[in-house]
Amino acid sequence: MRVLDTGGAGRTASVRDLLAEAERAFLRAEFHVAHPVLRRLQAEYGAPEDYDEAVRYDVLWAALAARAGNWPEAVRRCPDTDDLAMADTGVVHALAVHALRRLSDEGRSADAGTAALAIVLWAYLLDEDGTGGFRGLLTARRGTPVPDKDWDQARDHLHGRITDLLHALDVRAGRDALGAWRTAWDAERLFPVVVPAEAGPDGLIPLKDAARHLIRGGRRVELLDAYTTRHPDPATWTEDTPDHRACAGPVAEAMTERGRDRMLAREWSEALADFSTAARLGRRPGAREAAAILHAAKNVGRGRAGRGYSPITRIQGLEIAHALLPQDTSVAAELTAELVRQGQKVLRSDPEQSRKRFARALVVTPRDQDARSGLDDHLKEDLRLSLAGAPGGGRLRVGQVQSLLDRDPECDAARRWLREHFAGQAVTEASGGRFAPARAAVRKVLEYDGAGGAGYGDMLLDHVLVDLLVRAAGRTDAEDKRAGLERRVDLLCVADGLSVPAAHGSRVREALDEAVLHLAEHLEATATPSDVIELFLQDRMRTGVSARFDQTVETAYLNRARAHERAGDPGGAQRDRACAARIGAGLPEQSPLFGPSPRPRPRGAGHDDTGQEALF
Repeated sequence: MRVLDTGGAGRTASVRDLLAEAERAFLRAEFHVAHPVLRRLQAEYGAPEDYDEAVRYDVLWAALAARAGNWPEAVRRCPDTDDLAMADTGVVHALAVHALRRLSDEGRSADAGTAALAIVLWAYLLDEDGTGGFRGLLTARRGTPVPDKDWDQARDHLHGRITDLLHALDVRAGRDALGAWRTAWDAERLFPVVVPAEAGPDGLIPLKDAARHLIRGGRRVELLDAYTTRHPDPATWTEDTPDHRACAGPVAEAMTERGRDRMLAREWSEALADFSTAARLGRRPGAREAAAILHAAKNVGRGRAGRGYSPITRIQGLEIAHALLPQDTSVAAELTAELVRQGQKVLRSDPEQSRKRFARALVVTPRDQDARSGLDDHLKEDLRLSLAGAPGGGRLRVGQVQSLLDRDPECDAARRWLREHFAGQAVTEASGGRFAPARAAVRKVLEYDGAGGAGYGDMLLDHVLVDLLVRAAGRTDAEDKRAGLERRVDLLCVADGLSVPAAHGSRVREALDEAVLHLAEHLEATATPSDVIELFLQDRMRTGVSARFDQTVETAYLNRARAHERAGDPGGAQRDRACAARIGAGLPEQSPLFGPSPRPRPRGAGHDDTGQEALF
């Protein structure tokens, strides 16, 4: 490359020469010279390709842009901290001064980019190792070295003024410690972390870096205050959630430290809560924390001199300690004992709470006899209520009652409840046509009745099943009378269909016929003729068995025939009258099974015989 001086028309100069000339002009405050030189460099060579020269070029443009008030351009041009050493220290200093003045101007609002620019530049210039060359610059301008004492004092003073300024801006804008410009400034002085071009309104450094710095700087209280303001419910702080993953480590450390402080203040519950939160954020208790947790567990909820005892506080604290140290048997034993004590204390006054205490104690210590005995007492009370038909027995489960009977073979209430349970199950299965499971349930009934069950054949099991069905049919207590009568008929039909001895079967058949008649009469009084006819067509009882039933069905057909006539349906009316005539003609001469029989109506009286097909 040809190298000539920069003066005179037609002369050429290198990129390095032009940069040096622009820097000298800038430092002499000859901005009317520095700007054209940079423009000439840009016009003749474009942006420098050499990395060092490119950094010098950008810093010069950034300084000129800042002087002109173009702060977005100044921020964009600012290189990374590691590259600032390539730029002229005087130009960097001038840019830093402009940025600080811009932040100090109370008449204008300061933007994040300018704050980040000032932080990066001043942290570089005031580096304790002097890597920024600022001390050398001052020496050159003074013409004499700066003594160590004066340098340290001046640097500390300037640090303080910048810190105070940034803190004042944070307070004015309402920024918390995690998003504070002061936090970014303190962090940058230790390690480059601020990138001006990436500065946003929420913070100049990543949240996790801010949290870590606050911990390193001993500002744990500020960190927790800021974090709690952002996330008010510590119970939701967990390591694996997106909202807390970034700060989990530093916040957990801060919670652990606060837990230790609260231990010293004898705030046992609060200390355990802090250790628990730290654990949820991924910090498991070490030996020191474990000892503190054990000490807190011994004292939580207990007042001094026997006063101020709080069982709720104690149980909650012991639960936390047990969750933190699940393998520690002493904590588990103390928690179990406290749960049992409180369960027994409210056994009658608050059964639900008592039950929960005993159940939890068994989870903590599965073989604790006191907890098991307490739960068994509740279970026996539930059995008593259930067998008496009182509310409160619905919580019972077969497995629970069977286990109780295994532990207490003399518990008659458990045996009775199981017998009734499997009797109901047998009836339900048989009603659905599932006779194999119904017979299996009957075997259970016999077992809990003390008769065994394993050696019974199907015929004997069916005999017992019929008894259960008949018994169930006799105690239907549905609120809807029709539903109760229909269920009674259904159960007796199932019983009638089973293979049982003739005498037994005759008794069931009689009960079924009576139930069908009662249902027919109820339908006649409360429902429509079609409902009575539908019951008749189900063939639960044939004509000729009960004169009252036949008369009821005949009447239903005649009533429906009249309804067809009123609706203009002569064909339907004719069919119903024909059916009524056939039923009336089939009335038996002997007395009916239930009550006196009305006299048979003469065939064809009141209507014509249509000659339709027989009913059956």
